[in-house]
Amino acid sequence: MKTVVVGLSGGVDSSVAAYLLKKQGYNVIGLFMKNWHDDSVTISDECPWLDDSNDAMLVAEKLEIPFQTVDLSEEYKERIVDYMFREYEQGRTPNPDVLCNREIKFDVFLKIALSLGADFVATGHYCRKAEVNSNSNTPIYRLLSGRDKTKDQSYFLCQLSQEQLAKTLFPISELTKPEVRNIAQELNLVTADKKDSQGLCFIGKVRLPDFLQQQLRPKSGDIVAIPSTFESYNQTLPVFNTKEERLEFESKKIMYKKEDGLVIGTHQGAHFFTKGQRKGLAVGGTKEPLFIIDTDVVENIIYVGEGKNHPGLLRNTLFVPNDDLHWVRPDLSLNPNEELDVMARIRYRQPLEEATLFKSNKGLYVSFKNPQTAITEGQFVAWYSNYELVGSGVIS
Repeated sequence: MKTVVVGLSGGVDSSVAAYLLKKQGYNVIGLFMKNWHDDSVTISDECPWLDDSNDAMLVAEKLEIPFQTVDLSEEYKERIVDYMFREYEQGRTPNPDVLCNREIKFDVFLKIALSLGADFVATGHYCRKAEVNSNSNTPIYRLLSGRDKTKDQSYFLCQLSQEQLAKTLFPISELTKPEVRNIAQELNLVTADKKDSQGLCFIGKVRLPDFLQQQLRPKSGDIVAIPSTFESYNQTLPVFNTKEERLEFESKKIMYKKEDGLVIGTHQGAHFFTKGQRKGLAVGGTKEPLFIIDTDVVENIIYVGEGKNHPGLLRNTLFVPNDDLHWVRPDLSLNPNEELDVMARIRYRQPLEEATLFKSNKGLYVSFKNPQTAITEGQFVAWYSNYELVGSGVIS
């Protein structure tokens, strides 16, 4: 009998995942991960780890499976929290959920599970795993979108490796969220009607400014409005000798200066804000809403534009350096000067968009057919082929 360690989070998805595995004949062990936690920045009645741990334990008792809690707070703080502080301090916007999956669930947690004698780990993610027919003795695994397109979570797993996929099961991959809840209700599980958790992975719903202010101090600076007629938006394009030269030009962000616009307000720290953000500026009197089009943490200036179609928000091309490039399917990776038509997204829940990959010696260019809103440094771009996630990278 194969042994599976399920990451019981205290939510309905992992609860049903554990049930389905036991029903399929696996020897199932429930494991709750306690990660970094700080009550001072967590809304106490929404997703506190103690309540989640208790719910996970009750589910394990109901399913009659062994249950343990493991403290991963030290690893979580080092790999996720400290990384987030460093990224925001540099004016970048990290994605802790992608990192949590790569660094915690499918690395630290996976190693603990294997040390307990497990053959696999399992989670409640809405995504699918399949195998490619290969001539070699080593199977090639595919990471596919979940059947429930409204809940597809493949994007959050975009940094997984073949080695990690080999040891992972996604039991609810063929189910929709309503079907999962129905199963939980039929079993009378305590998590059946529990709300989906929100906020940072395994921390709970966090007030991000409060979270960041633990280490990043408030610092008053100017909010500068850039007009849509700014000259850099309408400049004559130079002549390019190669495709790479054109893509490099298209991928570079505009470097604004204070004198390029008008000071319309103040803020308490450029590192607390991100591109595309609309709320939290506390500036009124404009015909259309203001959106952040760039942040300068060195000069401590926030640049904003009026309206969601402001040209400062829109860009077609982004770049991923080699060091930040990851192929879930290494057998499909590109060599320099090769290109590939794909579907891609730059954030969770964004509809897939047509794009073309072009590999250079320095990294990978992702050129979208249509302009994308708020391409943000530090976030992940993921690309798909026929609903299979084949690679990803950190936007530079």
